[in-house]
Amino acid sequence: MSIKQKYLITILVFFVLIFIATFAGRYQSASGVLDYKSDPLFKRLVFDIRIPRIILSIIVGAGLAASGLIMQTIFQNSLADPGILGINQAAGFGAALGYILFPTSNLPIRVIAFVSGIFALFLIILISRQINVYRRLSLIFAGIAVSAFFSAGLGLIKYLADPLNQLPSIVFWLLGSLSTTNWQAVAEITPISVACIITLFLLRWRTNAYALNDSILHSMGIKRNLEIYAVLSISVLLTTVIISYTGLIGWVGLIIPNIARLIFGYDLRRSLPSAIIIGAIFVLISDTMARTLVAGEIPLGIITAFFGALIFVILMFAKGNSLQKNG
Repeated sequence: MSIKQKYLITILVFFVLIFIATFAGRYQSASGVLDYKSDPLFKRLVFDIRIPRIILSIIVGAGLAASGLIMQTIFQNSLADPGILGINQAAGFGAALGYILFPTSNLPIRVIAFVSGIFALFLIILISRQINVYRRLSLIFAGIAVSAFFSAGLGLIKYLADPLNQLPSIVFWLLGSLSTTNWQAVAEITPISVACIITLFLLRWRTNAYALNDSILHSMGIKRNLEIYAVLSISVLLTTVIISYTGLIGWVGLIIPNIARLIFGYDLRRSLPSAIIIGAIFVLISDTMARTLVAGEIPLGIITAFFGALIFVILMFAKGNSLQKNG
């Protein structure tokens, strides 16, 4: 099957799933179709709740997948994802701190989570510059340290939080969810997220070079450290914007890039667009299941973790069998 055919199938699946997600749910129109006159409640449900949620799930999946693929390329490690630098842990710490300081308002919580993620990146860069080892490896070391620091801080805040009012909100946020999505959230998250995704897309051929060794990069005139920091900053900005609204949604940035490379190859000119679409599909399916499987709602992070772990095991077996055949 050609690359073009794979793209067409992926795009077709994407639009079919959008249609299914729009009409999937426990509430159904009396006539079985969207009838504005006979069932205005169904019209409001679709346009005010389901469509904004579908749009946000697409942005979340596309953004986390793109960010994960860029990080895996920069670190030359297929197990890298936005959590490797401690960004998720920093945002979780910021959100938990926000729930303690501003328990009645969502905006300060999102702002503190976002600022914490950005602060973690600057802290990682500062620490990595003091480590006298290979630059990409120093970023990973610094990320591990920063991740542990913010994880400890998050644990302390959970310990000190009011177990009746504050702690449940913190725990629910950490599980990740799109249940509070509305048009305002879509309007706030879309401009920055789309701008970051487009920027990463435009830089995909340049980012491809980071898969090469340093001598080749030097001969191409690429300032490795400066450009790595710039691309990482865009990826981190994209991740923090998303999780500051949705909470921690794991495995998307880890699993989807590996699937995209397996199907479309390692060249970012092909794998990045495919990762964006596949990531959107993955989160769209997961969120549709989260709101339809039970009478209440399952946190989105639980669904993505379950299927992410399952896909991870399948990928490990597939790569293991491939190595045995080639060996």
